[in-house]
Amino acid sequence: MSLFGLNWSLPTVLFLLPVVLLPWFNHNQEKVVAWIDFVPVDPMSRVIGLVLKSLASLALASLILALAGPYLPEKKVDRIAEGAEIVLLLDRSRSMDDAFAVKHQAALVSVGTKDSKRRVAKNYLVEFVKKRPDDRFGFVLFSTKSIDLLPLTYSKETILATIEASALGKGLSETNMPGALVRAATMFEGEKYRGSRIVLLVSDGGQLMSDEEKQQITELYKEMNLTIYWIYLRDHKGKTLEESDNSSLLWADIPERKLHSFFKSMDVPYRAFEAGSLEDFAEALDEIDKQEYQTLVVQETIPKEIKTKPFYAVALLATLLLALAQIYTAWGVRKAHE
Repeated sequence: MSLFGLNWSLPTVLFLLPVVLLPWFNHNQEKVVAWIDFVPVDPMSRVIGLVLKSLASLALASLILALAGPYLPEKKVDRIAEGAEIVLLLDRSRSMDDAFAVKHQAALVSVGTKDSKRRVAKNYLVEFVKKRPDDRFGFVLFSTKSIDLLPLTYSKETILATIEASALGKGLSETNMPGALVRAATMFEGEKYRGSRIVLLVSDGGQLMSDEEKQQITELYKEMNLTIYWIYLRDHKGKTLEESDNSSLLWADIPERKLHSFFKSMDVPYRAFEAGSLEDFAEALDEIDKQEYQTLVVQETIPKEIKTKPFYAVALLATLLLALAQIYTAWGVRKAHE
């Protein structure tokens, strides 16, 4: 129920408001006098009487309104900030359990320890999220299937908890990259365009796609006006996304390069970062952090606000004034009888 611009927790209490009229129905105090001229005209007393009755009504009304539980409901407001809307797209295939930034095959026995790719990614993504207070984050985890663990949200506690949970367990052997890319983009469907939109892919591999899948992904990313960042976690063999003089001929058609070439051909903003060390990973996230501070319309949730205090304060003030009036009256009667 809405009244006076406020909502009420117990609106039935408002039916007691007619009680405020009680001070105006006092008992008859008229006196019989022999001659009317004995009674002096005292307009000040009439004014004081009206003020005291009004204060009594005000005190009763304020108490009743406070007991009815006035509050302002939760609401969402838009404000201008700097940041982006980012969907974190994290690879959870079995290869992400391998050790990160190692030089020798023997070091891969550290699967699942603190230096695995998935745990390194988790740690750096947590720091990245903490540095961006106004961003809106979503989270998609993918291996055989893609799972949108968290839709776009402003809650930093929620996205941090989701990232932490993503590092638990072990990955699966297969990867569904096309499905994951589609799932990340569809998070923006039906959403009001607020500013920079990003899909941040963290993966150590690629996947060959059919022409139909490529067309679907390209159309969707253009329609949603998305930017793609890919942090590619290189393995111990040192495979690179771009061809170089030191590249092995066996790497010419690896899925990672095919995916990289596809991203470049999509005609959407795209940048790849090749991370072969912890420093590379940190620098990649720092660069993304610097680039993606654009004007953004941020939606804030203003929580429910209880409004009983002003009513209690008015009731207390009115009651104190009435008490002072009674004390003054008692003092005046005493002085008159002395």
